[in-house]
Amino acid sequence: MPDIPRIPRTDPTSQAAEATEPEAEAVPQDFQDMADATAGEVRRFLDTITEVAAGANPEVAIPLLLLAISDVLAAGARLGAMVDVVPAERFEPDVGPDDDLDPLGQALENLFEGIDDYSEVDDPVLGREVVRSTVSGDLVLIAGALAQGQRHYDAGQVIEALWWWQYSYLANWGERASAVLRMLQAVLAHLRLDVDDDVAAEAEFRALHP
Repeated sequence: MPDIPRIPRTDPTSQAAEATEPEAEAVPQDFQDMADATAGEVRRFLDTITEVAAGANPEVAIPLLLLAISDVLAAGARLGAMVDVVPAERFEPDVGPDDDLDPLGQALENLFEGIDDYSEVDDPVLGREVVRSTVSGDLVLIAGALAQGQRHYDAGQVIEALWWWQYSYLANWGERASAVLRMLQAVLAHLRLDVDDDVAAEAEFRALHP
């Protein structure tokens, strides 16, 4: 998937731009409510993926990620269903350098060693080409897109945050989250259902002969 361009919304060479104090943006209440709710989901997702990558409770890593991705996808679906958010400015405000997500990606790659790679249909609408992806790479992409919107929200740029979350949901992170959710659900199903025939037969015998 192509990266989303990050373009400063102010011209650093413009003295007029530097001399003008930014005005507080007027945010409709429904947009403010949506931004507040989305920010809460984003924080929970980023906290969860950080804890999982750090090795906290590895035995429940997949269920925790399954829940976190499901919740943030629900938030994304609400963004996708609302009207297009259009910022007043043409260029994206500068909120500093991107977070260094390489350590997160490496930790997730180690965590999912052996099951990190998976296959999917690239575009179920326009084609049936099967492509390869990784759970760790997709989770890092999702985290990066969500964190960028969160930086705008924390800086008080509510409309910009909503625009970013909404656009990037439609452009990349929503698709990647859906793919990872499918992958993790399949892994969890295999872990729960793929049991030895003898074990299954014994469990069935005990159920029928209490």
